[in-house]
Amino acid sequence: MQPREHGEPGEWLEATGVIGQLELAQICGIGTTDIDELVDYGVLVAEGPAGGPRVFSSEWVQPLREACGLWRVYDLDLFAAGLLLVQLHRIRKLERQLHELDAHLPYPARAGREGPGGWREAHAKSQA
Repeated sequence: MQPREHGEPGEWLEATGVIGQLELAQICGIGTTDIDELVDYGVLVAEGPAGGPRVFSSEWVQPLREACGLWRVYDLDLFAAGLLLVQLHRIRKLERQLHELDAHLPYPARAGREGPGGWREAHAKSQA
């Protein structure tokens, strides 16, 4: 797998490819050594052949950015940021699954009105 080339800003949000370790570090505002530690902890999963340059699925970009933002704001250690990363990635995955399942449901029928009728309805009935 080859890392993606740089494209338009924000293009990586919708990408389904892979991203290189250096680009991931730059996008998330962390060092490559931090990414190495997250991989060593087992919370960030690299793709591709072992021993080659590390590449990651682009699905990790958004959760890693969020985790790094919380890491900086709350002055967390890297291990706590890794735990956040796992949970944020899981949430995004579950949200995607929910959207996919929701797409298979028929459009909900319009619910009937609850409560009293409009003022025009009562007036129209009394003259009939």
